Amino acid sequence: MCLGVPGRITEIIDPNKKLAIVDVSGVKRQVNIACIVDDQNPPESCVGNWVLIHVGFAMNRIDEREAAETLKLLEEIIIAQGTISNYE
Repeated sequence: MCLGVPGRITEIIDPNKKLAIVDVSGVKRQVNIACIVDDQNPPESCVGNWVLIHVGFAMNRIDEREAAETLKLLEEIIIAQGTISNYE
């Protein structure tokens, strides 16, 4: 199973290499945005976009509602795992 984590692009650090900084729940990470840029969507236009990130690549754009729902579910999973660990 693959897991895509939502993040918001906050900055383009190298448009030629298609590298950006994303914010994932307050944690900033460098990601490659090559999969989401093209002639109609150059790197500079991506700032502010929500994306699904997998192994350091922004795989596709998502809307803010979907990002919030996914982040909420991920937080619930983390809490549940902590609860399960307490019983082991």
